Amino acid sequence: MTNPTYDFTDQVALVTGAASGMGLAAARLFAEGGAAVVLADINQDAVNQAARTLSDDGYKAIGVVADVADEAQAATMVEKAVEAFGRLDMAFNNAGIQVPPADAADETAENFNRVNAVNLRGVWAAQKHELRQMRTQGSGAIVNCSSLGGLVGLPERAAYHASKHGVIGLTKSAAVEYAPKGIRINVICPGTINTPMVSGMLESQADAMAEILRDQPIGRLGEAEEVAAAAVWLCSPAASFVVGAVLPVDGGYTTH
Repeated sequence: MTNPTYDFTDQVALVTGAASGMGLAAARLFAEGGAAVVLADINQDAVNQAARTLSDDGYKAIGVVADVADEAQAATMVEKAVEAFGRLDMAFNNAGIQVPPADAADETAENFNRVNAVNLRGVWAAQKHELRQMRTQGSGAIVNCSSLGGLVGLPERAAYHASKHGVIGLTKSAAVEYAPKGIRINVICPGTINTPMVSGMLESQADAMAEILRDQPIGRLGEAEEVAAAAVWLCSPAASFVVGAVLPVDGGYTTH
């Protein structure tokens, strides 16, 4: 796969959930375009190693440990980005988790609270503090990560899908509010992507995953780099007139 090339010289990108999968792939694409990149993740060892790898490859990158479910940590994450590089131009709010499937009548409050704390409140907190910095600059671009689960319903996925539907509403409202202020906000909805989280699902929920792949017209898993390419494009000047868009990156899953 050959991606378009972007000139992000003198710009700064922040990626959450950046230690692996789609987040790490996006961080590398931003870096390859010339951006200084802040990789944020709850996993300290993994995010520091990811940042070191980019630095060793000649890119400007730092790792920041942050649990975005904690607003104070999300705020500190943005502060550290600005302290390190002086500004914030682009953000990909990618951090997210799954919880085990459950009958809607039996879902535990613990699982509902946990998945919404990361997937919805985490995006809200990260976006909130990114916007505070971008508002002072009068420019910026944010991409939030929802899911095909933000566009459809599936059995035993109520809590997870609630969190991902919420990200879309959050994004659309903030997008119309901040477009006049020079800040673009969009959301992507990845399908079933070949990431560590999905690998775990493939092993533990083989039947469910087989059904998902059957309904994915392209007939294969997506790759992290394919989602990253969409996120980076939405942050780039190539998407300068795209505001509040909900972009499925799902191999056609949500078309039927």
